[in-house]
Parts: sequence; structure tokens; C-alpha cells
Amino acid sequence: MYKYLFGPVPSRRLGISLGIDMVPKKVCSLNCVYCEVGVTTKHTTERMEYVRYDKVTSELDHYFANSPDPDYFTFSGSGEPTLNSRIGDVIRFVKSRKPHIPVAVLTNGTLLYDEEVQRELMDADLLLPSLDAATKGVFEKLNLPAPGLDFEKYIGGLKSFSKKFRGKIWLEIFILPGYNDTADELQKLKETLLDIRYDSVQINTLDRPGNIIDLRAATHAELKRITDAWNLKNVEIIAAAPARKKIPSYRKDAESAILETIARRPCTLDDLEKMLGLQAVEINKYLDVLEAEEKIVSVAQERGLFYQLKR
Repeated sequence: MYKYLFGPVPSRRLGISLGIDMVPKKVCSLNCVYCEVGVTTKHTTERMEYVRYDKVTSELDHYFANSPDPDYFTFSGSGEPTLNSRIGDVIRFVKSRKPHIPVAVLTNGTLLYDEEVQRELMDADLLLPSLDAATKGVFEKLNLPAPGLDFEKYIGGLKSFSKKFRGKIWLEIFILPGYNDTADELQKLKETLLDIRYDSVQINTLDRPGNIIDLRAATHAELKRITDAWNLKNVEIIAAAPARKKIPSYRKDAESAILETIARRPCTLDDLEKMLGLQAVEINKYLDVLEAEEKIVSVAQERGLFYQLKR
């Protein structure tokens, strides 16, 4: 069982993806209201070696020697991966051992203005940054930035780095009704997109409850109206969760373990992490499918959101 690697994960966008987690749960520069990993516990923009380089590379060496190659090595997980000051060294380590496997970095994009972060990410093949807001007010309401995080620097960094980065950029925009779906905000998002070099824009919304329980997912029709109004090239709506079952890395044993666990008693996401030894981001992939198939339901209680079998 690895501590800093997880999966391979059945990713809708990356196929068979091995996750590399460079920060403890949950160290992040944002505390997004929709985050499915949970509330940010260390809200910061301070970069440091949160997880030691040698510990991550030791696990990677073991994985390389004992497991088949994934489609991607993906830096993601419990928080914001670019907060780890040695992410560039780990990317170069992976590329030196497995140069034929692409490296992806899932990031909220808030530190892309930092020239050191830019240098460290240059060896990645794919960057998946987030852009949920085009105005400061919406950014602060939806993404809840860490103290001192400057909105203009964040947007400026995303724009400038997109033009320097040699790899592909798949930009994710998370639409949340009541937060960033006004006509004015959507128009400003389009204007911002026109100043970013990207290969794809992927429109997403809630699969499952976030940090605030009464959030509503945008409907497919609402998302389609947005993409039609923007009328931009290479904009797509991300496929629904059940499509994840078709990915070769979808593990029936993980699905069964989750169902068997909550059949005994309702569990929170934290409960499932501790009992199954899987990371929250990985468990969520299976919860998405099980909820969409109406095999389980989530119920809000005093201690948090509990998952139970649907009766």
C-alpha cells in the first residue's frame, strides 16, 4: 500500500491515471465551496517540501518495478500540488525513468504567476488548470482564496504561462449555479478565455456534494447554453460519471469494497478513507458512479455527509 501514490484511477479525462500526491490533506491555496475532498485544513500560498522528495521517489521506484505503465502520471490528490517546492524535481524523476509516459499536473492555477513554479512545470506534458471566476468578487465567494492571494496576479499568471508552456493545456471551468453563472460573469469568463492559450476548455459541474451541502449542480441544458453562447473552439462538457465504468482502470473490487462497507453502517468520506486505505479523490470517483446509478444516497447529519445504501 502506497502513501503518496494512488490508483490507477479511472479518470474520465486521463484514462488509466496513476496519482502522485505531493501535499498532505488538505493543504491548498483555495477552499472552494464545491471541493469534494473536503474543507481546506492548511490555507496557504507558502511553498515548502510538504512531502519529502525521497519518500515519493522511493514509492515510484517500487511502482515502476512491479506495476504496468499507466496512460498518465498525474500530480493531484489531497490539495494543491504546486505548493510542494520539489514538484519539478519529481516531474524530472518520472520523466527520466518513464520518458514515454506523459505527465499531467492538475492545479488550481493560483501559483502560475511564480517564475519558479513556471520553471518547475515546464517538463510536464499536460497542464489542467482551473478557471472558475473572471472577477474578484466571484473568485472570493466561490474559491475562498488564502490570505494574500492576489486575484489579478493569479489571472495574469495563467495568461502569461499559457503562452510559455510547451505542453498541452486543458482548462477546466466549474459552473456552479448561483455563484458564477450570471450573464455578466459568463461574458467576462469568455473574454478571459480569449487571452489564454489552451488546447481544450472543459466545462464541469457538481457530481456530488461539496463543502456546502445545499449546492446545486448545473444541468446539462444549462451547460450547453453556456457553450453555445460562448461559441468558442475546443470547448466541451465533461461526460457524466457513469461513463467512468467503461475505463479499463475502473476497479470492481473498489466499488464492491465501498458498497460492502456502507452496507454495514453509513460512512462519511473520512470513514471510508480510513477503513479502505484509499485516498478521498479516488473514493470520490466510485461514489460518483454509485450515486448516479442510485445504488447509494448521501444524507446530511451533524458529523457530516454520510453515504448509505439506497433502500
